[in-house]
Amino acid sequence: MLEQWALDLAASPWVFAALFGFATVDGFFPPVPSESLVIALASLSTSTGSPVLWAVVVVAALGAFTGDQVAFQIGRAVRIRELRGFRGRRGQALLDWAERALRDRGAAFIIAARYIPVGRVAVNMTAGALGFSRRRFVGLTAVAAVTWACYSTLIGIGTGTVLGHSPVVGVVAGVVGGFVIGLVVDWVLRRWLRIEAPAAPGAPAAEAQPVLVPGVRVAADEGEAPAA
Repeated sequence: MLEQWALDLAASPWVFAALFGFATVDGFFPPVPSESLVIALASLSTSTGSPVLWAVVVVAALGAFTGDQVAFQIGRAVRIRELRGFRGRRGQALLDWAERALRDRGAAFIIAARYIPVGRVAVNMTAGALGFSRRRFVGLTAVAAVTWACYSTLIGIGTGTVLGHSPVVGVVAGVVGGFVIGLVVDWVLRRWLRIEAPAAPGAPAAEAQPVLVPGVRVAADEGEAPAA
């Protein structure tokens, strides 16, 4: 019964509206697991033919891109350090980390952060708060959204191919596998970018140094307001 329900849902055109919504909200509200939905739909598409695979990639990429723009605009419009989700020590440490990362390797980090569920929200909001060039941000997040959608879809294709005889099992395996791979990708990206991860609660945060990078139009001096 569960298997038939999943197949019926995947065949409905409303599944794409749900996918777009999940991917968009995930761009500024990380508890929404858009990767899991992309993997699940790609796995079902491979094993059953529904939904259409290329549409899954396109809709997921569009939703991810839209969510990133919302996060950027939030960063420009509000004081992100006062948002409820970032008020604690972990939240403040995460924003410190994102700020240092953007100053060190802005372009590479914006693309890489798309693969880090909570990190991408902090990075994109911080980019908006720092006055990162909107035109450059749009281009970078477009690349990030497409590659992320393809990456998540490929995981789903793999599980759908191997476990095509049982679509629901394939979906579960794909989501679990995607989570594990996501942890590995997170670790690899941090090593590759050579950027310090957020400090543990209570640990002293490293002082950010004023470094100018292309696309950021503000100084790093504490208390200076971001450029409009």
